[in-house]
Amino acid sequence: MKKIFALSIAVFIYTLSVAQPPNVPAKTGSSFGEKITAEKAMSVNELQNLLLGKSEGSRKAEVKIKGVVTDVCTMEGCWIKVQSADGKMMVKMKDHQFTVPVALNGKTVIIAGDAEEKITSVEQLKHFAADAGKSKEEIAAIKEAKKEIVIDAKGVLVL
Repeated sequence: MKKIFALSIAVFIYTLSVAQPPNVPAKTGSSFGEKITAEKAMSVNELQNLLLGKSEGSRKAEVKIKGVVTDVCTMEGCWIKVQSADGKMMVKMKDHQFTVPVALNGKTVIIAGDAEEKITSVEQLKHFAADAGKSKEEIAAIKEAKKEIVIDAKGVLVL
């Protein structure tokens, strides 16, 4: 019984240490995920115009954008939000293959990945709000799904 208890504690501690954003600086030139360059990166607004110019149902594109990080997942570093003309654009780390540090908040970055217009459910929006450390009141105020552009990032480069 003591061995099972000790093993349970070890697994719990390991899980806590793994399920956190990396504790590394976000210095200029830092790269997360695939190695990418800043060449041919478009602005967040150019991306929005590109996707809105496509017909409904085919609003997808492989992109490289430049933007300013406004929020970082504080639980695992598995998503960020970048500033856009109409609020904030969601960027998820593709298939949780890599994470980014909380220190990325406020930094200008290049993001390469697949962009798509999607509808994010209320449940998912509440989950993201909790990950961002929002208050219970802010989370409870989320009542509607949101149509937004979401990027599945393959790589992130800090400028």
